[in-house]
Amino acid sequence: MKHYTHIKDLSDLKTTIKDAILLKMDPFKNQDIGKNKTLMMLFFNSSLRTRLSTEKAAKNLGMSVMTLDINNVWKLEFEDGSVMNMNSTEHIKEAAHVISQYADIIAIRAFPTLTDKNKDESELILKSFIKYATVPIISMESATGHPLQSLTDAITISEFTEKRKPRVVLTWAPHPKALPQAVANSFIETMQLMDVDFTITHPKGYELNPETVKDSNVTYNQNEALKDADFVYAKNWSSYTNYGQILNQDTNWKITKEKLGQAKFMHCLPVRRNVVVDDDVLDSDQSIVIQQANNRTFAAQIVLKNILEQL
Repeated sequence: MKHYTHIKDLSDLKTTIKDAILLKMDPFKNQDIGKNKTLMMLFFNSSLRTRLSTEKAAKNLGMSVMTLDINNVWKLEFEDGSVMNMNSTEHIKEAAHVISQYADIIAIRAFPTLTDKNKDESELILKSFIKYATVPIISMESATGHPLQSLTDAITISEFTEKRKPRVVLTWAPHPKALPQAVANSFIETMQLMDVDFTITHPKGYELNPETVKDSNVTYNQNEALKDADFVYAKNWSSYTNYGQILNQDTNWKITKEKLGQAKFMHCLPVRRNVVVDDDVLDSDQSIVIQQANNRTFAAQIVLKNILEQL
């Protein structure tokens, strides 16, 4: 694995999940593999779990870690052939090469604009680093995907399932702000690779990219979707068709204890209490969001380990 920017970069998801769970039992076993190696984390956007868990994962492997908030550096230019006589000070061609001299692996977090669908789907920032950097690239969430989160989700479902083929539901939930489709996209792509009974539910107008959804089961009836679910993953996303817009803030899509039934509740966090999900769900034993967040470390660690083994 040269880079990790999509769940399909893993050669075998099932084996990776098993390896991550074993690694979780002895997280310091492979400390020599990262000795004298450096992870550079670049943040174009804010982070809590991704930032801390990825740093912890790297240190568990014996790596040194450097973190750079891009808002505090020279403004980067990504377009080829640009005349840099405005605000941009440094081109990605130089920046990526320079950073590559300081790091053995570069991890990048860069959100979408949610205003220009074509630009967001081009993944300009992520692909520019892949093009011009000379070291492996890891996505810590991009404009269209969050593969570290979806690997985390796969690990968590595998740990908590009591069935060979659990029923997993991804449900849209209300939110006051327009949010990206990245987490939903990667979760769908990951569930398509797992042996699960998978359903997506959302209001009309919130259909995701059909190239991502493919033949996954989709329903506009949330109550029908949640019936007999084993895992319920709640996540807001803005409209894909009417790109980046909020078309619906129907509070009836909030997850309640009654709707959840006997299912485990999942969310990538942060989560808005009593908007996305009721307190009595989050504070119950059915909520596994804290365990899910803990698995962020081991998802990142198994990815880093796999890359380090090939350096």
